[in-house]
Amino acid sequence: MRLARTGLQVALIVGALTLSAPLAVAAEGDAAAAGEAAANVRITPWKVSPGTTVTVSTTACGKETYGKGESEVAGPFHLFEGDRKGVLVGEFKVPAEAASGTDTVTLKCPPRIKLTSTYQIAGRPNGPVDAGFGGSADSDTSLGLGWLLVGGAVAGGVIRMRRRATARGTAA
Repeated sequence: MRLARTGLQVALIVGALTLSAPLAVAAEGDAAAAGEAAANVRITPWKVSPGTTVTVSTTACGKETYGKGESEVAGPFHLFEGDRKGVLVGEFKVPAEAASGTDTVTLKCPPRIKLTSTYQIAGRPNGPVDAGFGGSADSDTSLGLGWLLVGGAVAGGVIRMRRRATARGTAA
């Protein structure tokens, strides 16, 4: 019986690791693709809410002191010389009505340098957030599921205690 429980625990752990492996590989691939653009373009913060000011900087323009940028969501903006030599910096504000998703930023510097990069827009939730048991958008379903889980745990504990008591009574 103990071997069966240990085997079940090992199977659950291996299953969880196996299911999470494809996600980790995908994340590494996304990071590598983003790393190419990130070497020349830096967008901070990378994940924003609508209404947030975004700062874009680049070192790809070399000795130039001016460049232009355009966000698909926020429109055009200018790049000016930053605090350090060879760095151009620009800012824009994400509109309050911007939808969740990705936004592409395109930077242009003389004579023919053009770079693109993306960042995430995370929209604000509208209404209650479904975050678990109780107080959520569909609290009746969540509350019912919670009581079902608690009841199952109690029933399992009672059965286990009863089996132990029965096993002790017959062993004596």
